[in-house]
Amino acid sequence: MPAPTTAEQDQQERWVEIRSDPVLRELPYKIETNRRGQLILSPHSASHSDTQGDLIALLHEHAGGGRVRPEFPIVTAKGTKVADVVWCTAARRDEMEETGDPPTLAPEVCIEVMSESNDWDEMDEKRALYREAGAEEVWIVTEEKSIRFFADEERDTSDVIPGVPNRL
Repeated sequence: MPAPTTAEQDQQERWVEIRSDPVLRELPYKIETNRRGQLILSPHSASHSDTQGDLIALLHEHAGGGRVRPEFPIVTAKGTKVADVVWCTAARRDEMEETGDPPTLAPEVCIEVMSESNDWDEMDEKRALYREAGAEEVWIVTEEKSIRFFADEERDTSDVIPGVPNRL
């Protein structure tokens, strides 16, 4: 695993600053950064949180042997992004830890939940960033609860977690 670049280390240091700010810890928003380290705040709805919970339950049911985590930060080429839910093997998590906190290596599966505060342009960009950071698949859950699976191209099903349905 290559050591983080200077830009990635700068993003990690910025994230430590953000995490340690007591005012930011109390905000009821998902916090991410852009490539300049500026904050991006996204308000969540109760239905968004419900969908995250449903995804976690779905992954526990279909993806044995892995770790499921909500709100997981990943350093990308365009700032620190926070996937709504991720799944990774223990071996991948060990590799991720070697890159620092937040990691510059993405989990095998990164999942984003669409909401009224984002659009497909944003999802396409995040999908590309997670893939560049090493995600094998990126799943996008639509507001209608359909799960769309992406690797290099869109797939009908997940290759990483076979048998997972394409709808919540």
